[in-house]
Amino acid sequence: MPHVASWKKEEVKDIKGLISNHKVVAMANLADIPAPQLQKMRRNLKDNALIKMSRKTLMNLALNDCDKSNIESLSEHMEGQPALIFTDMNPFRLYKILEESKTQAPAKAGNIAPIDIVVPKGDTAFPPGPMLGELQKIGIPAKIDKGKIVITKDQKVVEAGEKIKSSVASILTRLEIYPMEVGIDLKAAYEDQTVYTSDLLTIDTEKTISNIQNAFTSALNLSVNAEIFNKLSMPIIISNAATKSMNLAVNAEILNEKTIVILMPKAYSQMLAIASEIASVNDAALDDEIRERLSSNTAKVETIIEEEEKPPEDEEEEETEEEKEEEAAAGLGALFG
Repeated sequence: MPHVASWKKEEVKDIKGLISNHKVVAMANLADIPAPQLQKMRRNLKDNALIKMSRKTLMNLALNDCDKSNIESLSEHMEGQPALIFTDMNPFRLYKILEESKTQAPAKAGNIAPIDIVVPKGDTAFPPGPMLGELQKIGIPAKIDKGKIVITKDQKVVEAGEKIKSSVASILTRLEIYPMEVGIDLKAAYEDQTVYTSDLLTIDTEKTISNIQNAFTSALNLSVNAEIFNKLSMPIIISNAATKSMNLAVNAEILNEKTIVILMPKAYSQMLAIASEIASVNDAALDDEIRERLSSNTAKVETIIEEEEKPPEDEEEEETEEEKEEEAAAGLGALFG
């Protein structure tokens, strides 16, 4: 049996301890991150997460010799310069923090373009000289205009997934176009026996919130229409029931303290309508009081029409509900004896 250095045993033991003491374990790629930026990222994360760099074989041993089910599958996501991140925060939040901490960086020869790299048209800061030929050499249309080099149209110089040539990287840097992102690249995160890959951790926060709001509204509508009682649906269901019962009582002419204020004015209006029909056939059939009320009602209608055609003046005091009820009752009594 080959001898294993004690420091390797201690390293594996240390990693296993970190795995046991944290809810979330993530696999990240730290390749191409300058040392100063990596140190800054470590400091920014120190209160929320711990970054552990080690040999791939030792990380593999620790992951495979751990009592957390399925955590060994994190080994499948080792890329570039792998490192483990230990935290108790939600993996989606961890991914978002790491993505937001990334910064733009100039392209280097051999880098893989993350997206299509396009040089936009417009003026440059360069005077006429060798730069014009260098631009044209890599396919960027340019000319001299008013003492400056001008790029005449947008030009894609590298497609996503292609290697960036040295000549292109140099031009992009001189044009202050920084297509690369520098930061911790989270590949996968483990939590509660589940491994979330980066494509699953990439979520649109605004869209997700909107979807949750729409789902809440739909669920509330369903519970109200299906009459499923809970603390949110109950106030709406009771309000709907109150409205329906009120409509039923009014249409069925059931008198109570709430319907009477609707039914009495309605009855009064119906009484005046009947009286008006009678008057059109035989005005003598109505007594003086009814004729006076009909005239008064006609005058009120004419006044309202006139007031709509001119600026409103001082408002008259409205009749109280009690006065309206008494007037309506008097009108009914006069019509029907």
